[in-house]
Amino acid sequence: MARPSVNVVSSAIAWTCSNCRQKMRPSLLPSLKNRPWMRYSRWPQMSSFSTSSSRSIDAEPPVEIRAAPEIKFDKPKVDTDASTPSPARIIPSSPSYFTGSPTFTDDTLLLQSLVDKYSQVPTVAADQIPRAYWVTVGHYRSTVSERVTSSKFARLQRLLGQLNRIHRSFMPEEVQTVLQRFTRPGLEKIAQAKVGKIDQWGRSLGVGRRKESTARVWLVEGTGEVLVNGRSITEAFPRLHDRESALWALSSAQRMDKYNVFALIQGGGLTGQAESMTLALAKALLVHEPALKPALRRAGCVTSDARRVERKKPGRVKARKRPTWVKR
Repeated sequence: MARPSVNVVSSAIAWTCSNCRQKMRPSLLPSLKNRPWMRYSRWPQMSSFSTSSSRSIDAEPPVEIRAAPEIKFDKPKVDTDASTPSPARIIPSSPSYFTGSPTFTDDTLLLQSLVDKYSQVPTVAADQIPRAYWVTVGHYRSTVSERVTSSKFARLQRLLGQLNRIHRSFMPEEVQTVLQRFTRPGLEKIAQAKVGKIDQWGRSLGVGRRKESTARVWLVEGTGEVLVNGRSITEAFPRLHDRESALWALSSAQRMDKYNVFALIQGGGLTGQAESMTLALAKALLVHEPALKPALRRAGCVTSDARRVERKKPGRVKARKRPTWVKR
């Protein structure tokens, strides 16, 4: 059963201690209402007290919270309008500010957005991609002043390579601007590959290396004669496999009976000499017929093989072979 409501505040708090009753006297209510920490809208509810019904709390309208505008430190603006609120905090200029490397993150997101945006633009073939010299990881670290690992920078270079495949006739201007930003400075100092020329006797020169061997080959139009260090190819390479490897560039291009070959080879064994002659002969042939480069590349004649013999390690029979294990 509900108790009857009490209309007087003093009688409602009669059960409290004397100090509380002294503080909550009706004569002190007007002074307490003016206190900033006391809400005036709730004081009329204190005139009635009941144990059967809870007090009603005034519904407060929702307050919209907005971030303060960004502070421009380079150009301070004097705000004469008092109604414009002053910035309450400094807002970072980049959403990636709280990451470990904000500049690198912004660059990666920018390149990825360009790759997704221009994914339908025509591209060139893999063997026709223009050669690009991107900035090195050390130069990029010093530029952005961030700790960027080599694996992360390799991912950045892969995105640059995808953008570099776009056909130059259809490449947007913003992509060209971004690629120019990541291009290595001082490209004019990089030694460009010299274009081979045909001399006054109609000869072209090609140089090739393999293992410890170095071959210099002169190629001239003729009937298919081959001389290696002043000897016939049969005397220079007794094995059939080495002879086929040395003349593989002419054989794959079906030019065996159209050129005469004069080669000077130094160092290494027969296999290294034969494979070095293959590369040198292919380079000399491209001077006469540059259109054969795709066919020679598919045949593997213009690709330099940088492999070397692995050294022998202590405690092993050869480079990797271990001694036979004996139990007793």
